[in-house]
Amino acid sequence: MKALTANRLIDGEVVFWLDGRWVERFADAQLFADDDAAGPAAVETGLAQSTVIVEPYLIDVVPAPGGWAPVSYRERLRALGPTNEPTHGKQAEGGAGIEAILAATGAARSTGRVDLIRRK
Repeated sequence: MKALTANRLIDGEVVFWLDGRWVERFADAQLFADDDAAGPAAVETGLAQSTVIVEPYLIDVVPAPGGWAPVSYRERLRALGPTNEPTHGKQAEGGAGIEAILAATGAARSTGRVDLIRRK
């Protein structure tokens, strides 16, 4: 499975794609099957929104206890928000989505980010 992520230009917030709009919480992100053409189509839509977000790319996600979590440690950190203090950012909001990310184990590279780098 994959999810589409980017950074919002106005404030740098990490955002995720959900049915034609950007949301801030990973738990709300739309998930795409690996062979689903809607994932790359969403990337193209994101690329066309150059005044709203920057560098949209697909990330790999896996089942985690209680939900889904990004495969790569880097993307987990982006989904949790600032990690300097657990009482700040998205992780302070808590909820099942945050708990799933915190419970995820293992770390690997996300092929979405690697593919983005290769395109450049």
